[in-house]
Amino acid sequence: MSRPATGREQLPIGQAWLRRELGLAVPPPSVESYIAAGARRTETCNSRTVEIYPRQYAPEGSTVAHLRFALRHEPVDIGVLIAALKAVEAADIEDWVRAQPTSAFSRRAWFFYEMFTGRTLDLENARAGNYVEALDPNKHLVAARRNSPRHRVADNLLGGPGLCPSIRRTPRLTERMGLRLDEEARALIASCEPAILARAVNYLYTKETRSSFAIESETPNAARAERFVAALRAAPDFDPTDKAALIRLQGAIVDRRYAAADWRGSQNFVGETVGGYRENVHYICPRPEDVPGLMGAWMKLTRRVVEGYSDPVAAAAVSAFAFVLIHPFEDGNGRIHRFLIHHVLAKRGYSPPGVIFPVSAAILRDRSSYDAVLETFSRPLFEYIRRHWTSEREIVVDNETADLYRYFDATGFAEYLYDRVADTVRRDLKEELDFVAVFDRAFEAARATVDMPDRRASLFVSLCMQNQGRLSATKRRSFPELDDAEIAAMETAVRNAMQGRE
Repeated sequence: MSRPATGREQLPIGQAWLRRELGLAVPPPSVESYIAAGARRTETCNSRTVEIYPRQYAPEGSTVAHLRFALRHEPVDIGVLIAALKAVEAADIEDWVRAQPTSAFSRRAWFFYEMFTGRTLDLENARAGNYVEALDPNKHLVAARRNSPRHRVADNLLGGPGLCPSIRRTPRLTERMGLRLDEEARALIASCEPAILARAVNYLYTKETRSSFAIESETPNAARAERFVAALRAAPDFDPTDKAALIRLQGAIVDRRYAAADWRGSQNFVGETVGGYRENVHYICPRPEDVPGLMGAWMKLTRRVVEGYSDPVAAAAVSAFAFVLIHPFEDGNGRIHRFLIHHVLAKRGYSPPGVIFPVSAAILRDRSSYDAVLETFSRPLFEYIRRHWTSEREIVVDNETADLYRYFDATGFAEYLYDRVADTVRRDLKEELDFVAVFDRAFEAARATVDMPDRRASLFVSLCMQNQGRLSATKRRSFPELDDAEIAAMETAVRNAMQGRE
């Protein structure tokens, strides 16, 4: 991360210091802290934040001092923290805890060390001090508490050692959470007649299906589309902790020839072929040998955020984006990723019963922002993944990379998904409910003008509504049984219905 050009010396502290001084092979934290002359201030650049502290905040030059500063002042970047704890001497943490046994910061470091390294320090169980939360809920979105009596720490992490994204409580995210989009959607639905709602919802399921496939530049045949719609309707009752259920879902939404029998067993990447022979790689997925462990941890993570206190949209973002980053199948990962958004929103009761928010339609309208938010994760990884190409043009990852996918900042994913949910509630849901209501008025008005079969009247109204209430000259030939006066009268009836007039 490039620091703001203030013309004054800036010394890294906290997580930025740990990453530099310990030579940690992990991407930089989204929030970095520095010591510089002048007042305490915050400087932002896109999705990254620099916190400037006056000199009296400077920790002494030890690893423990910078760990203490990070745990006290910074939102925790779990990737940096765990890499630092794996790099320090166990005795350093032991000495810190013995010297300050009731300190919230020493006990949190102890908790993180033992949970994420799998090693037990030579320390007796904590006997004093109030329980302290692992993550500060003022800085992070957190899950339900699980007490760790040994450390007297309340584990409120979204995940666990095998997979633990984190979400910072940013002003943007806090503002989105305050919108109460679920209540907005319920108010729209409550104002709608049941028959209109039922027809609108049917279309919304179809729209979500078409959009989800279109994101992958695919047009499903009728059978695959029907299977995906059926899966979406059953999303509230889907069990993401059942491996067999995930495999069945994948088989239902891909071409039968590419249905999986297990997690993928080969190295995967996302990219495109340039010039017919050279691969332009956008994202390198976890190594195949890491996938079973990551998916086992993903299932625990998903259960925890669905059952925990974390915000429903943020919970959906954590589960769905963690899944697509693992990329456990050769095909179908993107569609399952978006299916999981609907599963979590429905399971948490955020989307109204039986109603779907067609998030994929909102994604498709602004595909560049979808790619951009995925790149906030994928681009920083390239520096830390050593790989080579085989003679068969297959990519091979040469180093241990699992932790890069286990511990990441999911704040951007949560903010992004909130924007898409807002767009789809205020646009797709509202427009479809309005469209069906207008169509019904126009249909009844057109039928009152000319008594024609329902199918013909429906076609006439649809064609008019697509053309600002008029039948185009080309489509006029589709109704040879109508004279010009009848068509003009029916067009007027449709336009009046579109404008809310009787």
